[in-house]
Amino acid sequence: MRPQPPPAAVRRADGLAKTGHQQALLKTGALQNAIFNSANFSSIATDAKGVIQIFNVGAEKMLGYTAAEVVNKITPADISDPQEVIQRAKSLSLELGTPITPGFEALVFKASRGIEDIYELTYIRKNGSRFPAVVSVTALRDADKAIIGYLLIGTDNTARQQIEDQLRWTEESFRLMVESVADAAIVQLDAQGNVLSWNTGAQRIKGYSSEEIIGQHFSRFYSGTDIKNGKPQHDLDVASAKGRYEDEGWRVRKDGTTFWASVVFTTIRDPVGNLRGFAKMTRDLTERRQVEADLNRARDEALQASRAKSEFLANMSHEIRTPMNGVIGMTEVLLDSPLPPAQRDAVETIRFSGQSLLTIINDILDFSKMEAGMLRLDIGDLDIHRVLGRAIALFAEPAASKGIKLDQFVETKVPPILRGDPGRLHQVLTNLIANALKFTEHGSILVRAAVEKETAGATLVRFTVRDSGIGISKEAQQRLFQTFMQADSSTTRKYGGSGLGLAISKQLAELMDGEMGVESEPGKGSSFWFTARLEKSDAIVMQLEAAATEIPVSDGMTSRWRVLVAEDNPVNQRVARHQLVRLGLKADVVENGRQAIEALQREHYDLVLMDCQMPELDGYAATTEIRRNEGANRHTWIIAMTAHAMGGDRE
Repeated sequence: MRPQPPPAAVRRADGLAKTGHQQALLKTGALQNAIFNSANFSSIATDAKGVIQIFNVGAEKMLGYTAAEVVNKITPADISDPQEVIQRAKSLSLELGTPITPGFEALVFKASRGIEDIYELTYIRKNGSRFPAVVSVTALRDADKAIIGYLLIGTDNTARQQIEDQLRWTEESFRLMVESVADAAIVQLDAQGNVLSWNTGAQRIKGYSSEEIIGQHFSRFYSGTDIKNGKPQHDLDVASAKGRYEDEGWRVRKDGTTFWASVVFTTIRDPVGNLRGFAKMTRDLTERRQVEADLNRARDEALQASRAKSEFLANMSHEIRTPMNGVIGMTEVLLDSPLPPAQRDAVETIRFSGQSLLTIINDILDFSKMEAGMLRLDIGDLDIHRVLGRAIALFAEPAASKGIKLDQFVETKVPPILRGDPGRLHQVLTNLIANALKFTEHGSILVRAAVEKETAGATLVRFTVRDSGIGISKEAQQRLFQTFMQADSSTTRKYGGSGLGLAISKQLAELMDGEMGVESEPGKGSSFWFTARLEKSDAIVMQLEAAATEIPVSDGMTSRWRVLVAEDNPVNQRVARHQLVRLGLKADVVENGRQAIEALQREHYDLVLMDCQMPELDGYAATTEIRRNEGANRHTWIIAMTAHAMGGDRE
């Protein structure tokens, strides 16, 4: 049977005349089946002495030689690292117990003895560069089993070696990293929970050296109670079922002391899903737990102190405002009576001093609430014109008495109705107007409102109070908004005041998402301004004004009204009765909530003024009882009265 022609790779001898050795090799079926046509493999066939006879495309590509440059000229040992060839000869000599000559014999010795041989060595390219190769050697034999040559099939092992080197580096780096971690115990357990690895952090936290603990069961880290209750096995079972399990609890060190631990178990499985073991990481959180306990205790103490401060402020508010209400109220009673001019002047002085003292008290209470973080805004619809008008009306008479012109101006761009806290706006405006009036001897004061910035849902309004007063130096302006500070000590002595008004006003402006500032020169007046972010409102002016009337009153109706005053303070009783009589109302007075309930059961009253804090039955309980007695048909107006001025009192 005629032999098949050699493959294209074999024909890469580029027309070289075929020697007798080549013809013999090409006639063997072994060579035909062994040589790969793929350019990814180097196929090198030699004669029995090792001289290259065939050099395929893959060999040319890998090594950079053409077939013409190597065929009948060199052996594969000439393109291999000579030191590796020498070392291979030594190793084989020891392994097989026979001397092996370094060179081509070392590359094919096993194959020549019929032993399968695949080895790694470094090939050297024509340009001198090197690459790792995996070489498979096969002895080629004739029909009589005599060796007529060798086939060396090689592959470039560079990529694989790089991957192996990277993997080896990664594994070594990971091992070193785990071992060097000192703040966490990183431990590997087998499937039964026995310790397989132990890092530096584990030794530091738990006290065992790796020699003492490897091979031991991890349950020794648990307390006796936990072991008795089966917790160690429970933790492994949960981790095995879920793949991961986190836990916190007390654990035991080698010396018997305990620590609060955060533990994470992670399962380790083989590619087919069989459980191989667990990775376990433990952190000592004892110190952090103590810090958290200290913080919680400090927080509780701070809350308790805050509650105590709130109660103190509430009590101070009540205890101070109650007598002040009597002082100011009784001066109004006196002023309604016929008095000689000198006495009327004295009473006016008392009332003015009382109002000044009440302003200072309010400033101190507001400051205390700000310090305690208890100052809140009461958001509702407001009309800027009305807010400015009410503030200016308070100072119309004293401004007129000093001959000072007091005006207001609202820019047309300011929306008629906005949403904000009218009370706090009023407070800041009255403070600025009062200061302007205090420090202005002649001229004018203008209160102005304009749009600073407008967004889709809100308007930033800028309020300005400009006066023609004494003015303020640049140096003094730096201290104006600090608590308990005025421009200078002479100002305090001459004009009085607590030094809190501007500081409180500035904080109120900031509470309303705004800011406050001043522009002034000595002798040229001052311009104090603040901004407030006010939300847009859908309300219209008529609705807002109608809502301001809390109790429907018609002409001639009040004279028929009967009012019940529930108030335990005798002075406040007299003040309330006097003010109601001035309005043309008929008023009866009771001293506590119980008497108020009994009075309503005996008589009909259109209105009840109910003090919140009274003996026997306070205003809250009395109101509840009155509403229960009335049932669904509620018709009696009940208005709460209190000298408490904290944020939650109105609610």
